[in-house]
Amino acid sequence: MFEPSRIARTPTSRRDFLQKLCAAPLATIPDSKLFKALTFSRDDDLTSRLAADPLRPQFHLLPAKNWMNDPNGPIFWKGMYHMFFQYNPNAAVWGDMHWAHAISPDMIRWKHLPVALAPTPGSADADGCFTGSAVDDRGTATILYTGVKAAAPQFATLRDGTHNFREVQCLATSSDPQLRTWSKWKTPVIEPPSDPLLTGFRDPFLWRDRDVWYLGVASGVRKQGGQVLLYRSKDLRQWEYLHPLASGHWTGKENINPVDSGEMWECPDFFPLGAKHVLLYSTAGKVLWETGELDSKELLFHPQRTGVLDHGAYYAQKTQLDAESNRILWGWIPESRPEAEFSTAGWAGCMALPRRLSLNAQNELEMRVDPQAQSLRGKKLIDLAPLALREQSTAAISAVQIYDLAGELRWSSAPELFSLMLADAAGPWWSIKILPSASRVWLQVNGSSIDLAMPETGEMTFHLLLDASVAEFFCNERHVLTSRIYRRPAGPLSVHLIDPDLSVLRGFEAWQLHPISPDRLTS
Repeated sequence: MFEPSRIARTPTSRRDFLQKLCAAPLATIPDSKLFKALTFSRDDDLTSRLAADPLRPQFHLLPAKNWMNDPNGPIFWKGMYHMFFQYNPNAAVWGDMHWAHAISPDMIRWKHLPVALAPTPGSADADGCFTGSAVDDRGTATILYTGVKAAAPQFATLRDGTHNFREVQCLATSSDPQLRTWSKWKTPVIEPPSDPLLTGFRDPFLWRDRDVWYLGVASGVRKQGGQVLLYRSKDLRQWEYLHPLASGHWTGKENINPVDSGEMWECPDFFPLGAKHVLLYSTAGKVLWETGELDSKELLFHPQRTGVLDHGAYYAQKTQLDAESNRILWGWIPESRPEAEFSTAGWAGCMALPRRLSLNAQNELEMRVDPQAQSLRGKKLIDLAPLALREQSTAAISAVQIYDLAGELRWSSAPELFSLMLADAAGPWWSIKILPSASRVWLQVNGSSIDLAMPETGEMTFHLLLDASVAEFFCNERHVLTSRIYRRPAGPLSVHLIDPDLSVLRGFEAWQLHPISPDRLTS
């Protein structure tokens, strides 16, 4: 059945064609032509809406339409960066998980390629190709991923109150230099343990030590806590279970979904960094990091420091090595608005900008936006060095205007009382307030709070990147908070210093940023 409102929004040529079809007797219209006309109408209408949606990011990776979530198998392969991610090709809501595929020369500018992995009817991944990893197996690109299939509750490993899926680990390989096509191994390579207390079995990661591969799987034990189960193999196909690499402690919070209760860890990643090893995992709505020691003989991880990876809208982290062997962090920025809104909008989710990881002297995890993102910079809007920060600079800062919700701010200040707000003609868009005490500093960022120790250096650094409804904020390269902001903008953003004391500032810079696509469709 035709929808008049949908016809009215289509481009003129499509609308005219549809109106002619509507005026003709349906019996005289070939089914193929009618279906094609309807499909083009819907696709053109959605494309036009997405290109004009001011809340849709312009330089964050996201699919041309519909739902996305976890980054999967990021890998640098034959001179290009490949990113796969969870994708629903049919709607802007979670479901029917495929692996979408995009490539980039610099981790910033992306081009979409055809879907890399799709569920195979009747197979172990019939109901979804879930998250996994990509590795170089002696010149062969290889993916290990979680396949899911609906099962009776007693055989399911994923039981969250809505779904009952049996999770297995599957393998696929590619001989295509661009990794466009993949061949699946005939059977799953790892079946889940037969344990009624198991709370999940998904999201594999890998590392290699000489001729041995190690694989960790996200899991947990009911009323005990999350775990990473460790396996090893010589060929990525025959695996031996060893023991938990790391385990958590359940807080006692009951929930039908074990991820929400902390009884399961999702999307773990494990890698060496500096003189330590790092474990990342998502659980109970947070992404946590731990740094510590790997006992190479017992193959047990002993954490020493821990923290929150991102205090805001950020989940399902994944890392890779870049072309210079830097450790790069990726993450999914989910929607925080109601499902009805993002489903109607026709898109949901995007990828965070790449973050380069390191450790500080206290072996705490540090992260900064990868320098490749500087290629997005256009006009420099202001550059005030410390000596230039006098009273007359208030007017210069207030004169900054950021257009199209695409801008970058960097500044530093003493850890003293200070407030900054970005606003358009309709009111506040993003804000920060610094509230110091004797030994702590509270940051109030867009309604959320971060508590941190008073910096020993007597200086705090701040970095903010704005992209439509996304704001990625970094403090001291240690504390990050990603915000979602859903309000149609009313003109450019300007910078407001609240009760300014410019003696607090140590420097202030701002740039207008460029989109990576003219139509908000990534490529």
